[in-house]
Amino acid sequence: MQSCFWRRILVSIAVFFLAGSIWAMHSPPALAYDNPELLPKIFTPVVDLAKSLTDVQEERLVEELEQFEADTGWKLRVLTQYDRTPGRAVINYWSLDDKSILLVADSRGGNILSFSVGDAVYQLLPRTFWIELQTRFGNLYFVREQGEDQAILQALNSVKGCLLKGGCTVVPGLPREQWILTLITSIVGGIVCGFAAQPRSEGQVIAWQWALIFSPLWGILFLAFGIGPVVTRTSDWLPLVRNISGFLIGALVAYLSPVFSRPSSSAKS
Repeated sequence: MQSCFWRRILVSIAVFFLAGSIWAMHSPPALAYDNPELLPKIFTPVVDLAKSLTDVQEERLVEELEQFEADTGWKLRVLTQYDRTPGRAVINYWSLDDKSILLVADSRGGNILSFSVGDAVYQLLPRTFWIELQTRFGNLYFVREQGEDQAILQALNSVKGCLLKGGCTVVPGLPREQWILTLITSIVGGIVCGFAAQPRSEGQVIAWQWALIFSPLWGILFLAFGIGPVVTRTSDWLPLVRNISGFLIGALVAYLSPVFSRPSSSAKS
């Protein structure tokens, strides 16, 4: 009785896998990754299949990209897609080459932006630039607050600005979220420096030796993560002053913390 039961279970499992394999073999073929029929007959540098841009935005963007190519020789192309994609057909449609930059906006993923960049572009804009550009403007939070159109337009403006000035290693501009992170690292760096500089012997004012020993740690926090991202992304002095002030305040509070923790004379008596 028990053996019959297990036999039925095994037969059911075998039938299930057999039916699944047959369904997979006869499932409808996936859409081809080369659909030139989706591309417009009239040449345009912007193909907005997902309708991420308004008609006015698209017309203005087409004029800007055509003028930019005429002035500089750099090809900037935009493709927005959702359910269907022209795929590799855009290569021939736009004659993409080493001086081409293709921005693809697809809202089906976690990040709507992706870039296909020619080899000549990497000499001016390294791979790290494109990763930062994608994460800054293509993330879901930015798209939710600003919209897909602004993600596309602001990313293109950053690219055009960097190409005009001969290249960038980082994306220009300092978003508020990134500045807050640099401020936090500056304050933490100051706290580490302050604790390290606390006097450890009678008559000592500042423990310079310990401050120097811990300098790689607070130096990386303050200089590399607190000051570096600011000076490389903006010429505005206000974030820089705030980060330096945060470092000094953090260092002072940490340095004076033993004074605050000492019991008062009245408490002793």
